[in-house]
This record gives sequence, structure tokens and C-alpha cells, in this order.
Amino acid sequence: MGRLMAIDYGRKRCGVAVTDTLRIVATALATVPSGELIKFVKEYMGREQVDEIIVGLPKTLSGEASESMRYITPAINRLKKEIPGVPVIFHDERFTSTLAHRAMIDSGVKKMDRRNKDAIDRMAAVIILNGYLESRGYNG
Repeated sequence: MGRLMAIDYGRKRCGVAVTDTLRIVATALATVPSGELIKFVKEYMGREQVDEIIVGLPKTLSGEASESMRYITPAINRLKKEIPGVPVIFHDERFTSTLAHRAMIDSGVKKMDRRNKDAIDRMAAVIILNGYLESRGYNG
């Protein structure tokens, strides 16, 4: 059984998280410049088996796709072309950045460190992945 990977896609950078091979624990992996995401994913998949890629789906409070899908959709379509055979699944990411910031506060991360957007992006990817795992009954 391969790992699951989650991506919190942003205009400038992407947070990336992966599960262990048993799909029990989601761990922050990296923050990658958006333009280097495909290269990063392909290199990682050269070392580790990844069975699915979960991408955060930004929605409005009313549940509709947000404006940011304009730049996410073309990028994810390129990713799908570069890694055929690996399903790319969208998963609701509403409030993940807020939850990531809250998790950092709750875990005692200092205020200056919480301003590190790279760390927030990685944590958001972990939250997306945990949400996906729970929705599929992998953990919880």
C-alpha cells in the first residue's frame, strides 16, 4: 500500500503532506514554490509509492468553488498529465489555514514562528489530508 499525498495549492507556494504507508498518520513534508510543484511530486514519487494525491478544494462559505480555482485548475490539470495513473482528488479545504494557525497556537508555537507562511501551508496540507483520511474511514 502506497502513501497518500495532500497539496494545499497556492499562487506562490504549496504545502505538501504525506501519510505513512499504513495511512494512519499525516505528516508535513515540504513547502514548495508553486512553479516547482510538479518536479517535486515526480521526484518524491521516484522514491516513494504514492497511490493518490489529494488537493485542497477552496470553496466559499456557501459551498461554491472559490475564485482561486481559476489558477488551481490549470495547475492541477498539468499535474494530472505529468503523473498519469495516479488519481488526483479534490477535498474541501474550507478553514484549513485558520485551523492550521489555531493548531500552531495550541501546540505552543511562538508568535514570530506562526507568521511563517511556509509552516502554515504545510500544516494546512496536513489538515486537508487528515480530513480526507477521516472521510474515507482510514483513521479516527
